[in-house]
Amino acid sequence: MTTNKKLAYSNSIFLIPAIYVISIWFIYGIEIKYGFNFNKFGVFPRTLSGFKGVFLTHFIHSNTSHLFNNSIPLFVLLSSVFYFYKDVAYKVLLIGGFFTGFITWIIARESFHIGASGVVYLLFSFVFFSGIIRKHYRLVSLSLIVIFLYGSMIWYVLPIKEGMSWEGHLSGFTVGLILAYLYRNKGITKEAHQFTKTEFDLLFDEEGNFSPPETVEEELPE
Repeated sequence: MTTNKKLAYSNSIFLIPAIYVISIWFIYGIEIKYGFNFNKFGVFPRTLSGFKGVFLTHFIHSNTSHLFNNSIPLFVLLSSVFYFYKDVAYKVLLIGGFFTGFITWIIARESFHIGASGVVYLLFSFVFFSGIIRKHYRLVSLSLIVIFLYGSMIWYVLPIKEGMSWEGHLSGFTVGLILAYLYRNKGITKEAHQFTKTEFDLLFDEEGNFSPPETVEEELPE
């Protein structure tokens, strides 16, 4: 299958990212309208009750600023994955989202950890490292664009800002890197150069010695 066919447009490219972003805004809207607080459904590390956050944390946000800061990179990166890596896009989102939450549940501080930023770091890491690992010129270009737009995010996998779940960021970043390696041969890959012999090449043998093919002249009978 050619690269152009693999990059063919499909409705899921923007549909799934749009559904995800709309859903997190809808959930936050319910919180505001009815006075709910869904923070308790986030990841609370190393407790059975806090394990439900592994599945729910990516849909819960503390305020509009938190929500807005996640929405744009979430839509851009998720759209990129569904366009350039559509063969594994659902696996990256679902499996990656689970393990991002799970690792956060294991390593994080004893506090509620909420927000889609873990998924944002998952997608950022996957897109960046996939392009580098596959060495395909279009995917490398995408990696460079991603690092240009969101490269400063890398610092927030470290505990440099109070109140921010750097553990969730680190978990997503790590899972994205692992998935980029595991799925390196899925979808678009760098095609090996296929050598085609020309008439000039036929003048040499397998060892490179000049050996033109013998010519036989046909003679007409007398």
